[in-house]
Amino acid sequence: MTDTNWSVPETEVLSAVGDALAAGREAVLATVIDVEGSAYRRPGAKMVIEDGESAGSVTAGCLEDEVRSIAAEVRAAGEPRVETFDLTGDDGTWGLGMGCNGIITILLESIDESHRPVVERAADGGDVGVVTVVDGDRPRGERGYYTPEDGFAGDLPEWLRAELSEPTAALLDRGEADTLQIDCDEGSAEVFVDGIEAPPHLVVFGSGPDVGPVVDLAKRAEFRVTVVGFRGAQATADQFPAADAVLASSPASVESVVAFDPDTYTVVMTHNFVDDRIVLEALLDTPVPYIGLMGPEERFEELLDAFAEDGATLPEDAFDRIYTPIGLDLGGDSPYRIAYSIVGELLAVANDRTPQHLSEHEGPIHDRITADPETADRTAPE
Repeated sequence: MTDTNWSVPETEVLSAVGDALAAGREAVLATVIDVEGSAYRRPGAKMVIEDGESAGSVTAGCLEDEVRSIAAEVRAAGEPRVETFDLTGDDGTWGLGMGCNGIITILLESIDESHRPVVERAADGGDVGVVTVVDGDRPRGERGYYTPEDGFAGDLPEWLRAELSEPTAALLDRGEADTLQIDCDEGSAEVFVDGIEAPPHLVVFGSGPDVGPVVDLAKRAEFRVTVVGFRGAQATADQFPAADAVLASSPASVESVVAFDPDTYTVVMTHNFVDDRIVLEALLDTPVPYIGLMGPEERFEELLDAFAEDGATLPEDAFDRIYTPIGLDLGGDSPYRIAYSIVGELLAVANDRTPQHLSEHEGPIHDRITADPETADRTAPE
């Protein structure tokens, strides 16, 4: 971990938490728990601070030095701390020239064994809702964990678990975070609920030199990336160091080496007509929502003709899931420009967005966050 490790994916920030635990090193986790107005990062953004070095970010860089300074105090005191920074004014320490025009609240806490279940769950590729007390009748830093399979575990009392079960499930389902005030006969507590979703899975079929930039950018965009090579092609971990896994398969047997689900996205860039056709047919039998196919429209028409000649029938939703020519129209034909257009399209589909200039977007950029499953609306701007 270095003092310039600012832009790492959230998965690597959680890995840094695990590394500190495994080595028994003292470190502090800073988490954005509330935002009023505009800010670069949203609730749930994390930063690990260890001996002045850090991984991750809680702002666009304007508060990181101050957060590091406070983290040293938190580590020395051994007590969690909540700090609020008002960036809206033009006459205060934090308002002058910061540009965010928001109020940001950050929880800082020493990393300890209570964080281990989160790290382990994330490393296993599972979703987890993390509930941390930040104020009220309960001790600050008291923590519980929620998974769809097992419900709550951890130190939270039963009355608090009962009150938080539905809102935690709702936030986890959407991968969002919020601070909630809980008041009932048994007690009162302000808690931060962090819905940590496993990163979406991207599977890239192919092993040519143009695969590397796609893998690199997708990993930086927080996809879990698997590369699958065909017909003995040289697809190795050394060739694609950013990939989480590099596998070999035949086009017709991809389901034997990769598990496909509705949170799996695929890019086919083998540059081999026969391989493309076989793997496309295999992918259409899976629930993946995105099949990006490299090549011009004419090539796709040839693939459709080949299907028709063999009497193959495509699923009704095939054309809703196949994206070809792949990518957004960003211009440029260099490898990284092409990769940017592909990953940009992947992000738009994964986040249910229609690509557009933000200058043409009405309202704030980020979704509204609500813990009420009946009123949750991811499409409404905040």
